[in-house]
Amino acid sequence: MSQAQDKSQIRDFELAGQGELKIDWVRDHMPLLRQLEERFRAEQPFAGKRISMCLHLEAKTAYLALVVQAGGADVAIAASNPLSTQDDVAAGLVKRGVTTFAWYGATQDEYQGHLRAVLDYDPIAVIDDGADLATILHQERPEQAARLIGGCEETTTGIIRLRAMSEEGILKYPMIAVNDADCKHLFDNRYGTGQSVWDGVMRTTNLVIAGKTVVVVGYGWCGKGVAMRAKGLGAKVIVTEVDPIRAVEAAMDGFSVMPIVEAAEHGDYFITVTGVKHVIHRAAMERMKDGAILGNAGHFDVEISKPDLASLAKNVRRVRPNIDEYQFADGRRIYLIAEGRLVNLAAGDGHPAEVMDMTFALQALGLREVVQHRYEPGLHMIPRATDVEVARMRLQSWGVSIDHLTDAQEVYLHSWH
Repeated sequence: MSQAQDKSQIRDFELAGQGELKIDWVRDHMPLLRQLEERFRAEQPFAGKRISMCLHLEAKTAYLALVVQAGGADVAIAASNPLSTQDDVAAGLVKRGVTTFAWYGATQDEYQGHLRAVLDYDPIAVIDDGADLATILHQERPEQAARLIGGCEETTTGIIRLRAMSEEGILKYPMIAVNDADCKHLFDNRYGTGQSVWDGVMRTTNLVIAGKTVVVVGYGWCGKGVAMRAKGLGAKVIVTEVDPIRAVEAAMDGFSVMPIVEAAEHGDYFITVTGVKHVIHRAAMERMKDGAILGNAGHFDVEISKPDLASLAKNVRRVRPNIDEYQFADGRRIYLIAEGRLVNLAAGDGHPAEVMDMTFALQALGLREVVQHRYEPGLHMIPRATDVEVARMRLQSWGVSIDHLTDAQEVYLHSWH
């Protein structure tokens, strides 16, 4: 622990006890990771290897780091968002021997410094979130990038970046696209985002959702979850999309579908979940009603155009923790949650532990896969067998049994006659 404490950059080590309680709480509610922790401790798949991680630094990701550590790794971790770090959890990780570079409210320079510090750790493999480490490695440290065995990426935004790099032929190491696994996006993106977004909004605003109009910008798996939970809370839901297939799906799921500028006049809450910049822009803001509340559930704080919002405002003030009020010249007030950063993590505790249990089981198994099998550089799907294994582990933890195909059924399914 003392070695990790000496190397780490955290806010306050005295918070370690409180952080350990949070880590122990999620461990008690993450049976899949507990099973992998025991397996890794016995198998030591990462023995003697340095693993660097860039993730939202809260209790569930802390436990993932400890599971990787149990597999024999020397682990270092940095935050993937300056407002999602929980300082007590960071301290708890350091106490348990994980070198940590993160604190809540880091400036952009501090945040970038922490990312570079975790790469200075000279890892042989990485777990990335939003491709932040990949960006630095390829722009600033190509020789270090070429030495990596590989790693895993869990976010939609990160996969978009890595896929573009892979298609250009410049991705220097193999990355497992954890986000594309069924046991990730079907559950984490939909049920995790759906619940945690509204948890963050409600605890931050202390306002009712029922009877309000919610505009969900983007109808991917995250958008589906946000819209579904808003409907369950009693809201009227409008979806905006650029993909005609997803727009049809939203309409057939019972939601109104229209362009953002038209939806702007109706919304009480606006939640962006696209991975694209400036999906809420000046033209939409100019038509919003007094009191509209804006939140982002995409990885980066670019989906709501903060420059446009600032240019329209004659006055900006913080009216509650994590809520900034932008007052326009005509007196209308627009509220932005968590500076446009991830509302579920910057203004909440993130996804429920049971949901992240599946995602982080995929991360741990994906990391073992890429370390043990030495893939070629590029973006790779997680093996289907691993996806199925995690689903079976989930069912087993619930005590749920399912049917199996008979030999005759298997033959029938694979026959053309």
